[in-house]
Amino acid sequence: MSLGNRLTRIYTRTGDDGTTGLAGGERRPKDDVRITAIGDVDELNTFVGLLRSVLCDDELDPTLEAVQHRLFDLGGELAMPGTQLLDAHQTTSLEQALDRYNAPLPPLQEFVLPGGNEAAARCHVARAVCRRAERALLRLSRDEPVNSASIVYLNRLSDLLFVIARTLARRQGGQEVTWRKGI
Repeated sequence: MSLGNRLTRIYTRTGDDGTTGLAGGERRPKDDVRITAIGDVDELNTFVGLLRSVLCDDELDPTLEAVQHRLFDLGGELAMPGTQLLDAHQTTSLEQALDRYNAPLPPLQEFVLPGGNEAAARCHVARAVCRRAERALLRLSRDEPVNSASIVYLNRLSDLLFVIARTLARRQGGQEVTWRKGI
Protein backbone atom coordinates (compact mmCIF):
# COMPACT_ATOMS: atom_id res chain seq x y z
CA MET A 1 0.00 0.00 0.00
CA SER A 2 1.42 3.38 -0.94
CA LEU A 3 1.54 6.34 1.39
CA GLY A 4 -1.05 8.08 -0.80
CA ASN A 5 -3.51 5.37 0.11
CA ARG A 6 -2.77 5.67 3.82
CA LEU A 7 -2.89 9.45 4.16
CA THR A 8 -5.57 11.17 2.15
CA ARG A 9 -5.56 14.31 4.31
CA ILE A 10 -2.54 15.83 5.97
CA TYR A 11 -4.46 17.81 8.56
CA THR A 12 -6.82 15.82 10.74
CA ARG A 13 -7.45 18.26 13.60
CA THR A 14 -7.16 15.33 16.02
CA GLY A 15 -4.08 16.89 17.61
CA ASP A 16 -5.69 20.25 18.27
CA ASP A 17 -6.40 19.20 21.85
CA GLY A 18 -2.67 18.69 22.58
CA THR A 19 -2.66 14.93 22.04
CA THR A 20 -1.28 12.71 19.33
CA GLY A 21 -2.02 9.12 18.38
CA LEU A 22 0.20 6.07 18.60
CA ALA A 23 -0.05 3.44 15.87
CA GLY A 24 -2.55 1.37 17.86
CA GLY A 25 -4.91 4.32 18.28
CA GLU A 26 -3.98 5.26 21.86
CA ARG A 27 -3.88 9.03 22.39
CA ARG A 28 -1.06 10.60 24.41
CA PRO A 29 -0.21 14.19 25.33
CA LYS A 30 2.21 15.67 22.82
CA ASP A 31 4.73 16.24 25.62
CA ASP A 32 4.48 12.62 26.86
CA VAL A 33 7.86 10.95 27.33
CA ARG A 34 7.14 8.39 24.56
CA ILE A 35 6.09 11.11 22.13
CA THR A 36 9.21 13.09 23.03
CA ALA A 37 11.36 10.04 22.25
CA ILE A 38 9.58 9.57 18.92
CA GLY A 39 10.21 13.23 18.10
CA ASP A 40 13.88 13.03 19.06
CA VAL A 41 14.41 9.96 16.86
CA ASP A 42 12.56 11.70 14.01
CA GLU A 43 14.73 14.80 14.45
CA LEU A 44 17.85 12.63 14.41
CA ASN A 45 16.70 10.99 11.18
CA THR A 46 16.16 14.46 9.71
CA PHE A 47 19.69 15.56 10.60
CA VAL A 48 21.15 12.37 9.11
CA GLY A 49 19.20 13.20 5.93
CA LEU A 50 20.56 16.75 6.00
CA LEU A 51 24.08 15.35 6.30
CA ARG A 52 23.46 13.00 3.39
CA SER A 53 22.33 15.94 1.25
CA VAL A 54 25.87 17.37 1.23
CA LEU A 55 27.61 14.01 0.71
CA CYS A 56 25.97 13.09 -2.62
CA ASP A 57 27.63 9.96 -4.04
CA ASP A 58 30.06 9.58 -1.16
CA GLU A 59 31.10 6.11 0.05
CA LEU A 60 29.58 7.00 3.45
CA ASP A 61 26.12 7.43 1.97
CA PRO A 62 25.01 3.75 1.96
CA THR A 63 25.90 3.47 5.65
CA LEU A 64 23.95 6.62 6.47
CA GLU A 65 21.00 5.54 4.34
CA ALA A 66 20.85 2.26 6.28
CA VAL A 67 20.96 4.28 9.51
CA GLN A 68 17.94 6.28 8.34
CA HIS A 69 15.99 3.09 7.70
CA ARG A 70 16.88 1.73 11.15
CA LEU A 71 15.88 5.04 12.77
CA PHE A 72 12.53 4.77 11.01
CA ASP A 73 12.25 1.24 12.44
CA LEU A 74 13.02 2.64 15.88
CA GLY A 75 10.30 5.24 15.44
CA GLY A 76 7.96 2.37 14.59
CA GLU A 77 8.94 0.54 17.77
CA LEU A 78 8.15 3.62 19.79
CA ALA A 79 4.84 4.25 18.01
CA MET A 80 3.78 0.63 18.58
CA PRO A 81 4.64 -0.20 22.20
CA GLY A 82 5.73 -3.81 22.59
CA THR A 83 7.08 -4.04 19.04
CA GLN A 84 10.75 -4.86 18.51
CA LEU A 85 12.22 -4.09 15.10
CA LEU A 86 15.87 -3.64 16.09
CA ASP A 87 18.15 -6.32 17.48
CA ALA A 88 21.85 -6.82 18.15
CA HIS A 89 22.52 -7.43 14.44
CA GLN A 90 21.95 -3.76 13.61
CA THR A 91 24.39 -2.70 16.33
CA THR A 92 26.95 -5.16 14.97
CA SER A 93 26.60 -3.50 11.57
CA LEU A 94 27.31 -0.12 13.16
CA GLU A 95 30.36 -1.54 14.95
CA GLN A 96 31.72 -2.92 11.68
CA ALA A 97 31.30 0.49 10.05
CA LEU A 98 32.90 2.13 13.09
CA ASP A 99 35.95 -0.12 12.81
CA ARG A 100 36.22 0.50 9.06
CA TYR A 101 35.99 4.32 9.28
CA ASN A 102 38.07 4.66 12.45
CA ALA A 103 41.03 2.55 11.23
CA PRO A 104 42.71 5.27 9.10
CA LEU A 105 42.15 8.06 11.66
CA PRO A 106 44.99 9.19 13.91
CA PRO A 107 44.58 8.60 17.65
CA LEU A 108 42.83 11.39 19.52
CA GLN A 109 45.20 13.73 21.32
CA GLU A 110 42.61 16.29 22.43
CA PHE A 111 38.87 16.77 22.54
CA VAL A 112 37.36 17.51 19.14
CA LEU A 113 35.26 20.63 18.71
CA PRO A 114 32.27 20.43 16.34
CA GLY A 115 33.25 21.86 12.99
CA GLY A 116 36.04 21.44 10.47
CA ASN A 117 33.81 21.89 7.44
CA GLU A 118 30.09 21.93 6.68
CA ALA A 119 29.67 18.16 6.39
CA ALA A 120 31.58 17.47 9.62
CA ALA A 121 29.60 20.16 11.46
CA ARG A 122 26.31 18.65 10.25
CA CYS A 123 27.50 15.25 11.42
CA HIS A 124 28.32 16.65 14.86
CA VAL A 125 24.79 18.08 15.08
CA ALA A 126 23.39 14.64 14.24
CA ARG A 127 25.64 13.12 16.91
CA ALA A 128 24.39 15.55 19.55
CA VAL A 129 20.76 14.89 18.62
CA CYS A 130 21.51 11.15 18.75
CA ARG A 131 22.68 11.53 22.34
CA ARG A 132 19.46 13.39 23.17
CA ALA A 133 17.37 10.64 21.56
CA GLU A 134 19.28 8.07 23.59
CA ARG A 135 18.54 10.01 26.80
CA ALA A 136 14.85 10.18 25.83
CA LEU A 137 14.74 6.39 25.41
CA LEU A 138 16.43 5.91 28.76
CA ARG A 139 13.88 8.23 30.42
CA LEU A 140 11.05 6.29 28.77
CA SER A 141 12.58 2.97 29.89
CA ARG A 142 12.15 4.00 33.53
CA ASP A 143 8.35 3.98 33.13
CA GLU A 144 7.63 1.66 30.20
CA PRO A 145 9.27 -1.29 28.48
CA VAL A 146 11.77 -0.24 25.79
CA ASN A 147 13.74 -2.52 23.51
CA SER A 148 17.21 -2.52 25.09
CA ALA A 149 18.73 -3.23 21.65
CA SER A 150 17.41 0.15 20.52
CA ILE A 151 19.13 1.98 23.36
CA VAL A 152 22.40 0.20 22.55
CA TYR A 153 21.90 1.02 18.86
CA LEU A 154 21.63 4.75 19.58
CA ASN A 155 24.67 4.62 21.84
CA ARG A 156 26.75 3.01 19.11
CA LEU A 157 25.28 5.29 16.45
CA SER A 158 26.52 8.36 18.31
CA ASP A 159 30.00 6.80 18.30
CA LEU A 160 29.74 6.15 14.57
CA LEU A 161 28.61 9.71 13.89
CA PHE A 162 31.60 11.01 15.86
CA VAL A 163 33.99 8.91 13.76
CA ILE A 164 32.26 9.96 10.54
CA ALA A 165 32.56 13.61 11.61
CA ARG A 166 36.29 13.08 12.18
CA THR A 167 36.55 11.50 8.73
CA LEU A 168 34.62 14.32 7.07
CA ALA A 169 36.66 17.03 8.80
CA ARG A 170 39.78 15.76 7.03
CA ARG A 171 38.27 15.90 3.57
CA GLN A 172 39.53 18.27 0.88
CA GLY A 173 42.59 19.27 2.84
CA GLY A 174 40.57 20.09 5.96
CA GLN A 175 41.37 19.24 9.52
CA GLU A 176 39.68 18.65 12.82
CA VAL A 177 39.29 21.52 15.23
CA THR A 178 40.55 20.49 18.64
CA TRP A 179 40.03 22.06 22.02
CA ARG A 180 42.82 24.24 23.35
CA LYS A 181 42.67 25.18 26.99
CA GLY A 182 42.78 28.85 27.83
CA ILE A 183 42.16 30.51 24.47
